[in-house]
Amino acid sequence: MLKLNVVIGLLLFVFGVSAQVQPPEKKLINIVHGANFTKDEANFPGASIFSRDSERQVEFEHQGATLWCDVAVFYPQENRLIAIDNVRMQQGDSIQMDSGKLEYFGDIKLAKASKAVVLQSPDATLTTDTLYFDREKQESYYKHFGTIVDTSNVSTSKIGTYYMTSKKYQLLDSVKITNPDYKIVSDRLDYYTTSENVYMYGPTTITGEDYKMYCERGFYDTKVESGYGIKNTRIDYDNKIIVGDSLFFNKKNQFASATNNIVVTDTINNGVVRAHYAEVYKALDSVFATKKAVAVNVMEKDSVYIHGDTLMITGKPENRVIRAFRAARIFKTDLSGKCDSIHYEQKTGITQLITNPIVWNVDNQMTGDSIHLISDLETDKLDSLKVIDNAFIVSLDTISKTGYNQAKGKNLFGKFIDNKLKIIDLVQNVEVIYYSYNDDQRLVGIDKSICGKVNMIMENNEMDIITYYLNPAGVTYPEGEEPEKGAKLEGFVWYGDQRIYTKDDIFNEDDKNFVLPVIQGISHPIDIDAEEMARTKNENDPVNKIPNSKANRKKETAQPTKQSSKNKAAQQEIK
Repeated sequence: MLKLNVVIGLLLFVFGVSAQVQPPEKKLINIVHGANFTKDEANFPGASIFSRDSERQVEFEHQGATLWCDVAVFYPQENRLIAIDNVRMQQGDSIQMDSGKLEYFGDIKLAKASKAVVLQSPDATLTTDTLYFDREKQESYYKHFGTIVDTSNVSTSKIGTYYMTSKKYQLLDSVKITNPDYKIVSDRLDYYTTSENVYMYGPTTITGEDYKMYCERGFYDTKVESGYGIKNTRIDYDNKIIVGDSLFFNKKNQFASATNNIVVTDTINNGVVRAHYAEVYKALDSVFATKKAVAVNVMEKDSVYIHGDTLMITGKPENRVIRAFRAARIFKTDLSGKCDSIHYEQKTGITQLITNPIVWNVDNQMTGDSIHLISDLETDKLDSLKVIDNAFIVSLDTISKTGYNQAKGKNLFGKFIDNKLKIIDLVQNVEVIYYSYNDDQRLVGIDKSICGKVNMIMENNEMDIITYYLNPAGVTYPEGEEPEKGAKLEGFVWYGDQRIYTKDDIFNEDDKNFVLPVIQGISHPIDIDAEEMARTKNENDPVNKIPNSKANRKKETAQPTKQSSKNKAAQQEIK
């Protein structure tokens, strides 16, 4: 009895091991309708050949897919099938593939279709010469050009893969998407047929009716013509070229924004805005810029730089207005200045420095309640200036290096010749202190005068000829014998330590220490397919389709502020 139990146990063990190592049962291709049958061992060894009859095509079935054709060469031992002429493969209710020839490998569920292949899904139709359909992975791909047509777009590429689960086409090499309203040309992109969204992963150009966008990594919603780029991005929009690390664009809202290393070029007025955040509003013909913002205007090969904490450029090209707010500064080769705000008007050529302005022209310092710089509209050269109320001009005495030539009055009017201040008129309650030297450049004395008006001719950027008008009176003090208050007019302040010598000096310490925000999305990819599924689910949510629903009311309320924050949100969407 014991021996019998041992034998039975050994047999059970052997059969158990045999059952564990036995290969899985093959899921064979089934013949549904064979019609006419023949064999040709000389040309097709081991194959069964079927051909259609007068009523029906040959029909096969394999794991949820049905295949019809006129002629079939079936290799049962290899679980392989070659279908010829008028071939159709149907998978469920959603996928249908037609071709002139198809080879199907049942063990790996792979179909290779050729000769005028047409793959139809609920969202799009793909045509190509040769298509591989991997039913195990639910992917189909081509390597020799294909065309995809959906409800809105026609897409072509040399290489393409269709992911049926996520309803996504991944297109490579010579990619083109055409639509009556725009055209996309790319090296590589992903196109989702349900949402009609495009994700770009290589050099891509999108051309619309009134815009052109280029980027090497980004997103584009083809339904509303809106998108963003986060790598080497540029937008040509509203006679402006916008370049930045990250750009957002929305055609419907006529809006574009950019973040980090931005350059906005005005192609009509030859002006440039640089900043680290900017917004462009086409309907308003305006640009808003901040974060180390500077506007650059070329005036006879001599650029003028205007900086402020915030810049606003508004108006049509012929009526362009530039406004700089808070800590505003201006720099030109022979002129610089600072104030609270700057207002420049293209039509008049007038630049206004408002609230506590200081202007330096070479070695001359001018202050007043406000200062106007007037340019010649034909030559773009500086023509004249006005210092309105409490005008004060100071220059360091270049010989003594200790004293200051000074003049003040109610208003000052200056004339530029070759961008240099040559003629100055001071009017009303004029006071002057002037260091007078003989021909040997020995100090004669310090002149202090008052009058109703004074005219000064500048030479080598110094007061050279001074003419007094309207009841002039004055006195000359030998050096060391000037009054106790010294040789300084009331209100005298020297701002030499604040002078702007170069275009880089227009930025303060906060500007120079500004740290660029990190543009997300390139180094750490996210699951784009999951993002698309979530977006599609949200769009199909019935609540979002009810016009007066609480969710939609919330969306509508948030819309006005969405433009400025959209760029930041967009950066997070693709990584």
